[in-house]
This record gives sequence, structure tokens and C-alpha cells, in this order.
Amino acid sequence: MATKARRRRATREPMSRVDTAWLRMERGTNPMMITGVLMFAEAMSLKALKQVVKTRFLEYARFRQKPIDTPAGAYWQDDENFDLDWHVQLAALPGKGGKRALERYVSQLASSPLDASRPLWQFHLVEAYEGGCALVARIHHSYADGMALVQVLLSLTDTSPTAVKGSDLGKAWLKDEAVPVERRVGAAQRAMKLGGKMLGSGMAIYRDPSLGTLLAKEGGEIARELLQALALPDDPPSLLRGDLGTTKRVAWAEPLDLEDVKAVGRASGFTVNDVLMAAAAGALRSYMLERGADVDGITLRATVPVNLRPLEHAKKLGNHFGLVFLDLPVGEANPMRRLEYVGECMHQLKASRQAIVAFGLLAALGIAPPAVQSLALELLSRKATTVATNVPGPQQPLYLAGCMVREMMFWVPQTGSIGVGISILSYNGRVHFGLIADAKLIPDPDAVIRRFGPEFDKLLYLALMGDWDRELDSVAAEALLA
Repeated sequence: MATKARRRRATREPMSRVDTAWLRMERGTNPMMITGVLMFAEAMSLKALKQVVKTRFLEYARFRQKPIDTPAGAYWQDDENFDLDWHVQLAALPGKGGKRALERYVSQLASSPLDASRPLWQFHLVEAYEGGCALVARIHHSYADGMALVQVLLSLTDTSPTAVKGSDLGKAWLKDEAVPVERRVGAAQRAMKLGGKMLGSGMAIYRDPSLGTLLAKEGGEIARELLQALALPDDPPSLLRGDLGTTKRVAWAEPLDLEDVKAVGRASGFTVNDVLMAAAAGALRSYMLERGADVDGITLRATVPVNLRPLEHAKKLGNHFGLVFLDLPVGEANPMRRLEYVGECMHQLKASRQAIVAFGLLAALGIAPPAVQSLALELLSRKATTVATNVPGPQQPLYLAGCMVREMMFWVPQTGSIGVGISILSYNGRVHFGLIADAKLIPDPDAVIRRFGPEFDKLLYLALMGDWDRELDSVAAEALLA
């Protein structure tokens, strides 16, 4: 009996505070799943996929474990009845099985929570999709953040149709633009302590400015960032905010040429990320105007995940990212002025400690009482309308089980009362843009994503028509538009 008890204890592993926070954020209106789609040029057999999952994905022992949450804390437990056949399944689309049918199928999966009695992940191999096949992956956020899970999925692939043992995808990735390494560890630890003090006081810091003054003296710059984050006003009411249901809708746009995006960035002096987020702001603006919304002067916030570790460490799993609040100027009609606004906001965020503060808050949430967790989650989610994620992927063709990955897209979950998610992923010289939304807020997300290309084309047009001897700005853009 004692031997069996020791064996049971040996299969348990404590869950980190931040991973626990994401486990406990699960809601019927917002399942905490990261959902990804890989589209292939050739057909793939279920047997071949299972072999790849068995030899590569399950090399991560964590994916044979399921999370167990108790009042005393959460931990990882080995699944003694692990069944690969349940985790890797075959699927088929109705009718001709085109893009809209796949979007509806992914929407259904994104709306359905994973089985809590098993490890929280599943792969669905969709047969006969546009001359090839598609793979839909669902993995709970408690296992790892989006950056890590995208790398895990890509670790199943090779850079040639024939698998090469020990092949490294590191050179295929773009440069990591996360927070500098030297600022991460100590700052994150201080942020955890400050976040714990705040939550341990039952959010009293939000209600009592005198406590904020004391914390600012103790924590310096990080404490000031914490106070500023809590003092942000709620995002304004709009048709993109409201009561959430239990049904998600997903869609993705035709990809853009990455070189075109870089050209706009060079012409205007902004980054690729700035250009893409400005185009996303334009797409939201156009959609809201079509639905009769008054957007003049309105700015909506997006929570943007920021990677807090080097890319080569992402495959260690776990959640190691912070969040920043990015302003999206949907009330601005001039596309170049939108880009300037986004670029300036992003520049300020890069110089701030906001991401590290958010990481500390998430860690503190992982050990806070349920009532405090709910209060903090609601407080923070009211400050944004959407979650926006931009992941730089490999810039060369990849192959899984010998089949070339033609396109890929992923969506991270929304938290609390947020019901809209924007995803941007670059792969093989192209930029893929996707949207996930609560069906009560945006019943047809294609009406948003089909605007992404035209909004980017406006910026590209201005860059091509402007004076190439100087950077394009909003004044020159105004003249060109006139």
C-alpha cells in the first residue's frame, strides 16, 4: 500500500503560479484554449500523423499529464489511461469542404471546452481540404503560452519533405523582439511580489490611493507601472463589447506579401508590427462604420502578449509572457495617422515595464482566493476590447509527415469579458491575419477580416505614391488622399 502511495505522489508535479492562473480563467463564455490550423498541400494519413505526435509531441512529458485544481493549489497528474486515439482524431467537412466549411468547423471546436478528465489537448485531421488536408490543434493555455505552443507545433515539422533527425528550425525564425533578457528575471520577481501584495489586499490598492503611494515608494518604477495599469479607464462602450455567449466564430483572410509590409515600414519609418496593427485598426473601423456605429474620436485598447524569454527557451513550455495595452485609433480616418498613432504607442510600451507588471499580476492571481481572482480578471478585462497577437513564424516552407504546410493560423483565448481576438502570423514570406469573436458580438467575422487587405493596400498605395526621398507621414498622406 505504501509503495502505491509513493508511486501516486511521484506522478504529481506542482503547477506554476502563472499556469494556475490560466487554468482558473476558464469560463463557459471563454474557454482557455489556443486553437491553431495548419493547411497542407497534400493528403496526410492518420497513421502518419499519429507517428509524428507519438515521436515528437509526446517527447514533452507534460502532454501526457492533465491539470488537477484543488483549493490547496493546482498540480500536473500523469494520465494513467492515456489514449492517443482520443487525442488524435480524423474529421471530414460537409459538402465540398471549402474554406467557409473549415472556418465553421474550427469555430465549433473553438467553442467546445476540452475534456477535463484527460490531458487538455486534441488534434483533428481534416481530410480532403482543397486538394490536401488540414490539421486543427487545440491546447489549453495552462500548458504554455502562444509563442511556446506555436514553436511546439512547428517542432513537429521539418524543413524538407524527408525528416532529418535533429534538424533545427531556429534559423527559420525571425528575430525575437521580446523584452531584453537582462531586464526579465529580477523585474519579474519584483513584479510578482508587488502583484501579490496588491491581490492579497483584496484589490485595496485600486480603492485606496494612499496604499498606492506606499507601494510606489517600495517598488519604484514597477510599482508606478502597476498603478498606471490599474488607473486606466475602462474601454468605451461599443458594438465590440457586450454580454458574451458560448459560441465562437473564426475566420482568416487571404495572406499578404511580407515584403510589401516591410516596404511600407521602410517608407514610413515604422515596424512590421506597427503596420499590421494599424491595418487591423482600419479593418475594425470600417466594420463598425458599416454597422452604423459612431466611431469619431474613439480609441479602443487591445491587450497584446509580450514574450519575456528568448525564443530558444519557448519550447520549455509554461507561460512566460506579460501583457501590454495597445491603443487602436478606430476613430481616425487617415490611415497614415493611424499608423503614426499605433507606432508611437508601441514605442512607449517598449520602454515601459507594463508587460513585466502583468506577468507579476498573473502570478499573484494563481494563488489568490477565487473572489479576488474574479474581481481582478473583471477589472483588467474591462480595460480592453480585444486581444491582439502577432507571432513571427518561419520564413521558409515546412513539412509535417512529408506534407508541405501551405498556410497556418492560430487564435489565443480571450479573457473575462473580452469577446474579440486578432491574430497575425507570418510564414514563408506571407502574413496571415485571423479573427475570433463571440458570435453575439460579431456573427460573421469574415465581414471584418476581408477588410484587412484593403486597409493595408491603402498604406501600400501611400508608400508607393509618396516622396521616396523622405519618410511618409500623415501630412503627406493627407495630400495624396485629397
